[in-house]
Amino acid sequence: MKKIVLSAMTVGAMFFATQNLQAQEEKEVETDVEVEMEQENDEFETIDIISLPQAVKDAVMTDYNEAETKEAWVKTVGEMKVYKLSLDIQGESEEVFVDQDGKWLAKEETNEE
Repeated sequence: MKKIVLSAMTVGAMFFATQNLQAQEEKEVETDVEVEMEQENDEFETIDIISLPQAVKDAVMTDYNEAETKEAWVKTVGEMKVYKLSLDIQGESEEVFVDQDGKWLAKEETNEE
């Protein structure tokens, strides 16, 4: 009789232990997803086109004379501000990167932090 009761208690303990482990694993996955989403949102912030520095506006007018700026974003890298611009060039959309002084950057240069 003792063996039956002991066996039932062991099976019950194993059942609850496995359920607890599964619940912990699911929470870890949710936490990882939230962290990744926060990192993605930490990139560029949307700004008004009107608030672009004059050096950036001049660079667009000089090098992309026919272009119209549709959207603008900004991100601080060290002490430098990097601007991401969505330009409409004769019906085609293009994204370009420029620093606060109006110097054009490659996309790889914008990821330095």
